[in-house]
Amino acid sequence: MSKSTDLTPGMTDTTTGRIVGEFADAATEIREAIATERQFADEENPSGESQLAADLVADELLEERLLALDGVGSYASEERESVTVDEGHRHVAVDPLDGSSNLEPNSGMGTIFGVYDTQPPTIGRNLVAAGFVIYGPTTSMVVARNDRVREYIIHDGDARVVDDDVSVPTDPTVYGFGGGRENWNDAFADYATELQERLKLRYGGAMIADVSQVLTYGGLFSYPALEYRPTGKLRLQFEGQPMGYIVEAAGGKSSDGHQSLLDREIDDIHDRTPLHLGNTSLIERLEERYERHE
Repeated sequence: MSKSTDLTPGMTDTTTGRIVGEFADAATEIREAIATERQFADEENPSGESQLAADLVADELLEERLLALDGVGSYASEERESVTVDEGHRHVAVDPLDGSSNLEPNSGMGTIFGVYDTQPPTIGRNLVAAGFVIYGPTTSMVVARNDRVREYIIHDGDARVVDDDVSVPTDPTVYGFGGGRENWNDAFADYATELQERLKLRYGGAMIADVSQVLTYGGLFSYPALEYRPTGKLRLQFEGQPMGYIVEAAGGKSSDGHQSLLDREIDDIHDRTPLHLGNTSLIERLEERYERHE
């Protein structure tokens, strides 16, 4: 696969296609960094979390490659305080290494990205594409663009389509909930009890892996508002909007408990949000439960 290959050929916006191709091209090097850059850096990210050396390597690699593409006007990262601005009509927001706390136990990790037509901070309705890479037993990439979701396997420098039309299965099977029951509010705790009686637990501590389970088997992933963190834990710009865009393009639904994550207002690129992703029926029932508890 040549550098910055357009993985969505036939579209008029070739810049977006080349951005997607750049994430596929960078995946092998990021996977190598996961194996070799395992130590903690002497820094924290803007959210106050400890950074691994692999976080910084992935961030620097992606910034360099993406801003080198014609048409990319800005680069925003969970690992950076502010947006790096250039000239162009497409804007990229990235979580370079989602689930980096899973490095020590060798569990799921990945990269999340959103491509916007407006510079962040910006709402999710301004997304034109989004995707994530999982560095699992194989390296896979899921991309949503123009209301269609594709899955690729990345191997030996090539990205091969393995599913040309990813959709959330209509019969939900799995759930994964973050934050700990003791910290949930009553509305979510009641709903969680209901779901736990009929769905299987799948929670791995990395959002990309947990959402991939939902795309594969149907179900619900939630990291709700917590009693000690009412604004939620996950970042809206870097995690909530891109993953919400993917799930909605796959026929599911996203929510902060009241509205789509794509409609949630944002003031700062590091704003947090409660997050729920999954089958439309499960999300609608969750929103009804929150409404009754208000």
